[in-house]
Amino acid sequence: MAGRRRKRRSSFFLAGTYFDYPALFMTLFLTMFGLVMVYSASSYIARLSGDEAYYFKRQGLVALVGIVLMIVISFVRYQKIRLFALMIAIVSFGLMMLVHFAGTSENGSTRWLYIAGFTFQPSEIVKLAIIIYMAHALTAYSSALDNIIDTAKVFIVPIALIIPIAIENLSTAIICGVIMVGMWFIATPKIRYIVIIGIIGVIGVIIFITKAGYRGNRIEAWLNPETSENGYQTMQSLYAIGSGGLFGRGLGQSIQKMGFIPEAHNDMIFSVVCEELGIIGGIGLVVVFILFLWRLRMIAEGAPDRFGSFLVTGVIIHIGFQVVVNMCVVTNLMPNTGVTLPFVSYGGSSLLFLLIELGIVFSVSRQIRPYKEVHANAVKEV
Repeated sequence: MAGRRRKRRSSFFLAGTYFDYPALFMTLFLTMFGLVMVYSASSYIARLSGDEAYYFKRQGLVALVGIVLMIVISFVRYQKIRLFALMIAIVSFGLMMLVHFAGTSENGSTRWLYIAGFTFQPSEIVKLAIIIYMAHALTAYSSALDNIIDTAKVFIVPIALIIPIAIENLSTAIICGVIMVGMWFIATPKIRYIVIIGIIGVIGVIIFITKAGYRGNRIEAWLNPETSENGYQTMQSLYAIGSGGLFGRGLGQSIQKMGFIPEAHNDMIFSVVCEELGIIGGIGLVVVFILFLWRLRMIAEGAPDRFGSFLVTGVIIHIGFQVVVNMCVVTNLMPNTGVTLPFVSYGGSSLLFLLIELGIVFSVSRQIRPYKEVHANAVKEV
């Protein structure tokens, strides 16, 4: 009986000692760097309410919980997660519907659920749910993706998850859509299909923009930030980047964070990074993200099966696209959206589920056979 239990446990948990330490180091570095920048960017605003470390403490608590979960999940066989792909999608859909009935509103949008003193954003679960479900579907139906009809069937569940998000949070819906389409395109790169999907996506975005007037105002502010009534945040962000110069004012020395940039510790934190650490610091952060994504790509390429490879690919698309969108918004290369900078911006839900995603990635990496082991086995066979 004890032997049977031990066998059952060993089939669910990984017993190997291999770990992708470069990816782990970069994950921890980005998380710690984010905590430092959250404290720096939020201390002035938080001090006005009595505790300059208020946002830092909350983000630090989430980071600690997330890192623990990441490590625990890394010891779970990622193949077992596939069994719950549809269930995770259903729970995510239920939470998104709950937001519309019992959600908490902030800045005119209803995107949060209030639980035990913390605001929780279910759309972050949807990103994870889409990654897991798409990895499952693309693995299960790999031979049935040669025509648009079969492809549409794969998209049914993710689209059902995206529509409730798009009603209140178009930018997050676009990120989810890019994850969905990006994973599918890597599985079966068909240019004509991607063009069709792209056209449908653009039409959908235009419809949602016209349904909410403030979205049109954001486009106007993007095109004419100097003269638009809604261009204040963008202009203050550009002032911060410009005033930082090449080497920055110094850590903690930002002026624009002192009430000039709205959401300085959140969506616009990259402008504070550039103001305090300079263009060199901003470029350095970009380089770290590039190296991090490159390392994740190595894990995806070495994954022992298609499901593992697609899981890591989905995480790469999620992080990479969100980094690009956030930095483009801060530098006014695209209209303003409420997209956080992964690991760096303040936001408990975002950080927690990013670390959970990385836990799954490390689970995949732990099942990659190291070169020394493969080489040793090959020598034995000879």
